[in-house]
Amino acid sequence: MGKRPPSSEDMEKGREKARPSMPPPHLCPPPPKPWVPWLVPIIFVANVAMFIYTMYVNDCPSIDENKCILPSLKRFSFQPFKENPLLGPAGLTLKKLGALERQRVVEEGEGWRLLSCMWLHAGVVHLLANMLSLLFIGIRLEQEFGFIRIGLLYVLAGLGGSLGSTMHLMRTTSPTISVGASGALFGLLGAMLSELLINWTIYVNKCTALLILIVVIALNMAVGFLPKVDNSAHIGGFLAGFFLGFIILVRPQYGYIRRKHLPSTYDGKHKPRHKGYQYVLGSGALVILILG
Repeated sequence: MGKRPPSSEDMEKGREKARPSMPPPHLCPPPPKPWVPWLVPIIFVANVAMFIYTMYVNDCPSIDENKCILPSLKRFSFQPFKENPLLGPAGLTLKKLGALERQRVVEEGEGWRLLSCMWLHAGVVHLLANMLSLLFIGIRLEQEFGFIRIGLLYVLAGLGGSLGSTMHLMRTTSPTISVGASGALFGLLGAMLSELLINWTIYVNKCTALLILIVVIALNMAVGFLPKVDNSAHIGGFLAGFFLGFIILVRPQYGYIRRKHLPSTYDGKHKPRHKGYQYVLGSGALVILILG
């Protein structure tokens, strides 16, 4: 007559059939912790301190107090506009402290000037422009990649800018000097471009980021065509930073997870750390830097 009520065993089987299968856990690597930037602020302070020391050594009133700009600053006052329109020291003072000069480097073998010129600036205007760029670009890069890689990149790109400037000075007959951190800063810009290209898979708005970066680089390069601006240092530093970025700033491809972050029960496919094109770009950049 009536149906037999289901047993507890049948009810349990029914529940098992109706229960949806649980999806596999979503594998996601822990987000990288940003580095605390301290090296870039130290570089900033070192450049400012070096400029103050340069003005102390310059001591404009000791030559002619009536021609100095802002004589109330005493020995920190600036040279006349005709001599230095950037509000800074005399050229002789910069030469004394390590400015880049063709004769001193090529003929007298003072190679240390290739590095010392990075910490000198021709004036307040020059210093402000470079230090604002340093803080805007350098702090972001140090937060992402750490002080070791960014410090190495800054110094090597600055050296590349000095080499480019020296090659340019060798073709000029007039006694010209070169100072400033522009080569190192353009190296950071070049590294940002290569970092975008070699880590292409991890970015979302790739074309937008590339377009913005190219516009920023083009505007900065355009400044180099102004009078008394050493664009050869900009180009040398940019090329050095661009190729160094393929080697120093490479990141794991999108979706890569270290094995220590995988669950012990996971038996799925494990992505390699880098893609093939990353190895190709890094190896090619290394060869170019060695030949260069």
